[in-house]
Amino acid sequence: MSAVGDGIVLVDKPAGLTSHDVVARVRRAAGTKKVGHAGTLDPMATGLLLLGVNRATRLLTYLVGADKTYLATIRLGQATVTDDAEGELTATPGIGEVDETTLSSAVGDLTGPIEQVPSSVSAIKVDGRRSYARVRAGEAVELPARPVTVHTFDVLAARRSDADGTPVTDLDVEIRCSSGTYVRALARDLGSALGSAGHLTALRRTSVGDFAVEEAQTLEDLADDVRLVSPSDVARRVLPIRDLSERETTEIRYGRGIGPSATDGVVAAFSPDGHVVALLADKGDRARPVLVLDPA
Repeated sequence: MSAVGDGIVLVDKPAGLTSHDVVARVRRAAGTKKVGHAGTLDPMATGLLLLGVNRATRLLTYLVGADKTYLATIRLGQATVTDDAEGELTATPGIGEVDETTLSSAVGDLTGPIEQVPSSVSAIKVDGRRSYARVRAGEAVELPARPVTVHTFDVLAARRSDADGTPVTDLDVEIRCSSGTYVRALARDLGSALGSAGHLTALRRTSVGDFAVEEAQTLEDLADDVRLVSPSDVARRVLPIRDLSERETTEIRYGRGIGPSATDGVVAAFSPDGHVVALLADKGDRARPVLVLDPA
Protein backbone atom coordinates (compact mmCIF):
# COMPACT_ATOMS: atom_id res chain seq x y z
CA MET A 1 0.00 0.00 0.00
CA SER A 2 1.27 3.47 -0.84
CA ALA A 3 1.67 5.88 2.05
CA VAL A 4 -1.04 8.45 2.67
CA GLY A 5 -0.41 12.15 3.32
CA ASP A 6 -0.57 14.22 6.49
CA GLY A 7 -3.64 14.48 8.69
CA ILE A 8 -5.68 13.24 11.61
CA VAL A 9 -7.55 9.92 11.51
CA LEU A 10 -10.68 9.50 13.62
CA VAL A 11 -11.12 5.88 14.72
CA ASP A 12 -14.03 4.24 16.56
CA LYS A 13 -12.02 1.89 18.75
CA PRO A 14 -13.60 -1.48 19.53
CA ALA A 15 -13.41 -3.12 22.96
CA GLY A 16 -10.52 -5.47 23.63
CA LEU A 17 -7.77 -3.50 21.89
CA THR A 18 -5.26 -1.13 23.42
CA SER A 19 -4.67 2.29 21.93
CA HIS A 20 -1.24 1.00 20.84
CA ASP A 21 -2.96 -1.84 18.97
CA VAL A 22 -4.98 0.74 17.03
CA VAL A 23 -1.84 2.74 16.24
CA ALA A 24 -0.28 -0.43 14.80
CA ARG A 25 -3.36 -1.05 12.62
CA VAL A 26 -3.32 2.52 11.31
CA ARG A 27 0.42 2.30 10.56
CA ARG A 28 -0.26 -0.70 8.35
CA ALA A 29 -3.31 0.83 6.69
CA ALA A 30 -1.61 4.20 6.09
CA GLY A 31 1.71 2.73 4.99
CA THR A 32 3.78 4.81 7.42
CA LYS A 33 5.42 4.43 10.81
CA LYS A 34 4.71 8.06 11.71
CA VAL A 35 1.46 7.55 13.63
CA GLY A 36 0.63 8.64 17.17
CA HIS A 37 -2.53 9.07 19.23
CA ALA A 38 -4.02 11.85 21.34
CA GLY A 39 -5.39 10.43 24.57
CA THR A 40 -5.37 6.75 25.56
CA LEU A 41 -8.47 4.59 25.83
CA ASP A 42 -8.40 1.53 28.11
CA PRO A 43 -8.87 -1.85 26.38
CA MET A 44 -12.45 -2.26 27.68
CA ALA A 45 -13.42 1.20 26.41
CA THR A 46 -14.79 1.93 22.96
CA GLY A 47 -15.20 5.10 20.96
CA LEU A 48 -13.29 8.01 19.57
CA LEU A 49 -9.52 7.85 19.27
CA LEU A 50 -7.66 10.60 17.39
CA LEU A 51 -4.48 9.60 15.57
CA GLY A 52 -1.98 11.83 13.80
CA VAL A 53 -0.34 10.63 10.60
CA ASN A 54 3.04 11.85 9.31
CA ARG A 55 3.59 15.59 9.91
CA ALA A 56 0.18 15.92 11.59
CA THR A 57 1.54 14.02 14.61
CA ARG A 58 2.99 17.40 15.57
CA LEU A 59 -0.56 18.71 16.06
CA LEU A 60 -1.48 16.03 18.61
CA THR A 61 -0.21 18.10 21.54
CA TYR A 62 -3.02 20.59 20.80
CA LEU A 63 -5.64 17.81 20.83
CA VAL A 64 -4.54 15.92 23.96
CA GLY A 65 -5.78 18.64 26.31
CA ALA A 66 -9.25 18.95 24.79
CA ASP A 67 -12.37 18.20 26.83
CA LYS A 68 -13.84 14.71 26.39
CA THR A 69 -17.41 13.36 26.51
CA TYR A 70 -18.24 9.81 27.59
CA LEU A 71 -21.23 7.51 27.88
CA ALA A 72 -20.66 5.11 30.76
CA THR A 73 -22.32 2.57 33.03
CA ILE A 74 -21.47 2.71 36.73
CA ARG A 75 -22.24 -0.29 38.96
CA LEU A 76 -22.94 0.70 42.54
CA GLY A 77 -22.48 -1.98 45.22
CA GLN A 78 -19.22 -3.57 44.10
CA ALA A 79 -15.57 -2.46 43.93
CA THR A 80 -12.74 -3.82 41.79
CA VAL A 81 -8.96 -3.43 41.94
CA THR A 82 -8.95 -1.43 38.69
CA ASP A 83 -12.19 0.53 39.37
CA ASP A 84 -13.61 -1.04 36.21
CA ALA A 85 -14.90 -4.39 35.00
CA GLU A 86 -11.44 -5.62 33.96
CA GLY A 87 -10.27 -6.00 37.57
CA GLU A 88 -11.19 -8.63 40.12
CA LEU A 89 -13.72 -7.79 42.80
CA THR A 90 -12.26 -6.41 46.03
CA ALA A 91 -15.49 -5.58 47.92
CA THR A 92 -19.18 -6.44 47.52
CA PRO A 93 -21.09 -4.39 50.11
CA GLY A 94 -24.12 -4.12 47.85
CA ILE A 95 -26.42 -1.14 47.88
CA GLY A 96 -30.01 -0.55 48.83
CA GLU A 97 -32.49 1.77 47.17
CA VAL A 98 -30.96 5.19 46.52
CA ASP A 99 -33.47 8.01 46.39
CA GLU A 100 -33.18 10.62 43.66
CA THR A 101 -32.29 13.46 46.03
CA THR A 102 -29.39 11.57 47.63
CA LEU A 103 -28.07 10.48 44.24
CA SER A 104 -28.36 13.98 42.80
CA SER A 105 -26.45 15.43 45.76
CA ALA A 106 -23.63 12.86 45.44
CA VAL A 107 -23.35 13.43 41.69
CA GLY A 108 -23.37 17.19 42.27
CA ASP A 109 -20.41 16.90 44.65
CA LEU A 110 -18.45 15.24 41.83
CA THR A 111 -19.32 17.94 39.30
CA GLY A 112 -17.33 21.10 38.63
CA PRO A 113 -13.69 21.65 39.66
CA ILE A 114 -12.72 18.75 41.94
CA GLU A 115 -9.61 17.12 43.39
CA GLN A 116 -9.51 13.57 42.03
CA VAL A 117 -7.32 10.68 43.15
CA PRO A 118 -6.54 8.72 39.95
CA SER A 119 -7.09 4.97 39.84
CA SER A 120 -4.02 3.19 41.18
CA VAL A 121 -4.05 0.86 38.16
CA SER A 122 -3.19 3.63 35.72
CA ALA A 123 -0.31 4.71 33.48
CA ILE A 124 0.78 7.48 35.85
CA LYS A 125 4.45 7.10 36.75
CA VAL A 126 5.60 6.76 40.36
CA ASP A 127 9.37 7.12 40.72
CA GLY A 128 9.84 6.22 37.07
CA ARG A 129 7.54 3.16 37.00
CA ARG A 130 3.95 2.97 35.85
CA SER A 131 1.50 2.80 38.71
CA TYR A 132 -0.23 -0.25 37.23
CA ALA A 133 3.10 -2.11 37.12
CA ARG A 134 3.65 -1.44 40.81
CA VAL A 135 0.14 -2.62 41.70
CA ARG A 136 0.57 -5.80 39.65
CA ALA A 137 3.85 -6.42 41.46
CA GLY A 138 1.94 -6.42 44.74
CA GLU A 139 2.82 -2.92 45.90
CA ALA A 140 0.30 -0.64 47.59
CA VAL A 141 0.14 2.55 45.55
CA GLU A 142 -1.52 5.76 46.69
CA LEU A 143 -1.52 8.48 44.05
CA PRO A 144 -1.92 12.15 45.03
CA ALA A 145 -5.11 13.97 44.15
CA ARG A 146 -4.98 16.36 41.22
CA PRO A 147 -7.35 19.01 39.95
CA VAL A 148 -9.77 18.09 37.15
CA THR A 149 -13.05 19.55 35.99
CA VAL A 150 -16.25 17.58 35.45
CA HIS A 151 -18.34 19.95 33.34
CA THR A 152 -21.47 17.79 33.28
CA PHE A 153 -22.41 14.53 35.05
CA ASP A 154 -25.89 13.44 33.95
CA VAL A 155 -27.66 10.27 35.11
CA LEU A 156 -29.66 8.94 32.16
CA ALA A 157 -31.11 5.73 33.63
CA ALA A 158 -30.93 3.49 36.72
CA ARG A 159 -31.51 -0.28 37.01
CA ARG A 160 -31.65 -2.49 40.11
CA SER A 161 -30.38 -6.05 39.81
CA ASP A 162 -28.61 -8.89 41.57
CA ALA A 163 -24.97 -9.60 40.68
CA ASP A 164 -23.82 -12.96 42.06
CA GLY A 165 -25.94 -12.50 45.15
CA THR A 166 -25.08 -8.83 45.63
CA PRO A 167 -27.81 -6.19 45.24
CA VAL A 168 -26.45 -3.57 42.81
CA THR A 169 -27.66 -0.54 40.90
CA ASP A 170 -26.40 0.22 37.41
CA LEU A 171 -26.39 3.86 36.33
CA ASP A 172 -26.14 4.93 32.70
CA VAL A 173 -24.44 8.32 32.69
CA GLU A 174 -23.09 10.94 30.31
CA ILE A 175 -20.00 12.86 31.45
CA ARG A 176 -18.16 15.78 29.87
CA CYS A 177 -14.85 16.45 31.56
CA SER A 178 -11.41 17.95 31.25
CA SER A 179 -8.45 16.02 29.96
CA GLY A 180 -6.88 13.85 32.66
CA THR A 181 -10.17 12.96 34.35
CA TYR A 182 -10.58 9.26 35.20
CA VAL A 183 -14.21 8.24 34.66
CA ARG A 184 -13.59 5.00 36.55
CA ALA A 185 -12.39 7.07 39.51
CA LEU A 186 -15.71 8.95 39.37
CA ALA A 187 -17.49 5.58 39.53
CA ARG A 188 -15.39 4.58 42.55
CA ASP A 189 -15.96 7.89 44.31
CA LEU A 190 -19.70 7.94 43.63
CA GLY A 191 -20.07 4.51 45.22
CA SER A 192 -18.07 5.64 48.23
CA ALA A 193 -20.12 8.85 48.57
CA LEU A 194 -23.28 6.73 48.72
CA GLY A 195 -21.87 4.59 51.55
CA SER A 196 -21.06 1.63 49.35
CA ALA A 197 -18.67 0.94 46.45
CA GLY A 198 -18.64 1.47 42.72
CA HIS A 199 -16.86 0.60 39.51
CA LEU A 200 -17.24 1.13 35.78
CA THR A 201 -18.79 -1.62 33.64
CA ALA A 202 -18.90 0.17 30.27
CA LEU A 203 -17.23 3.25 28.77
CA ARG A 204 -17.57 4.87 25.36
CA ARG A 205 -15.87 8.13 24.35
CA THR A 206 -18.19 10.10 22.10
CA SER A 207 -16.22 13.30 21.55
CA VAL A 208 -12.80 14.92 21.88
CA GLY A 209 -13.05 18.67 21.65
CA ASP A 210 -14.90 19.48 18.43
CA PHE A 211 -14.49 15.95 17.01
CA ALA A 212 -17.36 13.44 17.37
CA VAL A 213 -17.40 9.65 17.14
CA GLU A 214 -20.01 9.88 14.37
CA GLU A 215 -17.19 11.12 12.11
CA ALA A 216 -14.95 8.17 12.91
CA GLN A 217 -14.02 5.12 10.88
CA THR A 218 -14.07 1.56 12.13
CA LEU A 219 -10.93 -0.55 11.83
CA GLU A 220 -12.67 -2.45 9.02
CA ASP A 221 -13.22 0.85 7.17
CA LEU A 222 -9.55 1.71 7.53
CA ALA A 223 -8.49 -1.45 5.77
CA ASP A 224 -10.12 -0.10 2.58
CA ASP A 225 -9.61 3.65 2.88
CA VAL A 226 -7.83 5.86 5.41
CA ARG A 227 -9.77 9.13 5.62
CA LEU A 228 -7.65 12.03 6.81
CA VAL A 229 -8.74 15.33 8.31
CA SER A 230 -6.19 17.75 6.83
CA PRO A 231 -3.88 19.78 9.08
CA SER A 232 -5.66 22.93 7.88
CA ASP A 233 -9.07 21.57 8.88
CA VAL A 234 -7.72 20.38 12.22
CA ALA A 235 -6.16 23.77 12.95
CA ARG A 236 -9.42 25.58 12.10
CA ARG A 237 -11.35 23.36 14.51
CA VAL A 238 -8.87 23.50 17.36
CA LEU A 239 -7.18 26.91 17.43
CA PRO A 240 -7.89 30.61 16.89
CA ILE A 241 -7.11 31.67 13.31
CA ARG A 242 -4.86 34.39 11.91
CA ASP A 243 -4.90 35.17 8.18
CA LEU A 244 -1.50 36.11 6.75
CA SER A 245 -0.53 38.34 3.86
CA GLU A 246 1.81 37.01 1.18
CA ARG A 247 4.74 38.85 2.80
CA GLU A 248 3.89 37.48 6.27
CA THR A 249 3.54 33.99 4.82
CA THR A 250 7.05 34.17 3.39
CA GLU A 251 8.49 35.43 6.67
CA ILE A 252 6.83 32.68 8.67
CA ARG A 253 7.94 29.98 6.24
CA TYR A 254 11.52 31.04 6.95
CA GLY A 255 10.88 30.91 10.69
CA ARG A 256 10.98 34.67 11.17
CA GLY A 257 8.69 36.74 13.37
CA ILE A 258 5.93 39.12 12.24
CA GLY A 259 3.69 41.64 13.96
CA PRO A 260 1.92 40.39 17.10
CA SER A 261 -1.37 38.50 16.98
CA ALA A 262 -2.51 40.22 20.20
CA THR A 263 -4.05 36.90 21.29
CA ASP A 264 -3.22 34.80 24.32
CA GLY A 265 -1.82 31.40 23.52
CA VAL A 266 -1.19 29.74 20.18
CA VAL A 267 -2.92 30.72 16.92
CA ALA A 268 -3.04 28.93 13.57
CA ALA A 269 -1.63 31.09 10.77
CA PHE A 270 -3.15 30.64 7.30
CA SER A 271 -1.70 31.72 3.98
CA PRO A 272 -3.84 33.69 1.46
CA ASP A 273 -4.63 30.45 -0.40
CA GLY A 274 -6.31 29.06 2.76
CA HIS A 275 -3.94 26.44 4.14
CA VAL A 276 -2.21 26.41 7.49
CA VAL A 277 1.43 27.52 7.39
CA ALA A 278 2.40 27.53 11.05
CA LEU A 279 1.32 27.86 14.64
CA LEU A 280 2.29 31.20 16.21
CA ALA A 281 2.60 32.66 19.69
CA ASP A 282 3.34 36.24 20.71
CA LYS A 283 6.76 36.72 22.28
CA GLY A 284 7.30 40.31 23.24
CA ASP A 285 6.23 42.54 20.37
CA ARG A 286 6.44 39.82 17.72
CA ALA A 287 4.45 36.74 16.76
CA ARG A 288 6.90 33.90 16.27
CA PRO A 289 6.47 30.35 14.94
CA VAL A 290 5.95 27.63 17.51
CA LEU A 291 5.62 25.05 14.76
CA VAL A 292 6.16 25.59 11.02
CA LEU A 293 4.01 23.15 9.05
CA ASP A 294 4.81 24.50 5.57
CA PRO A 295 8.48 25.57 5.58
CA ALA A 296 10.20 27.39 2.74
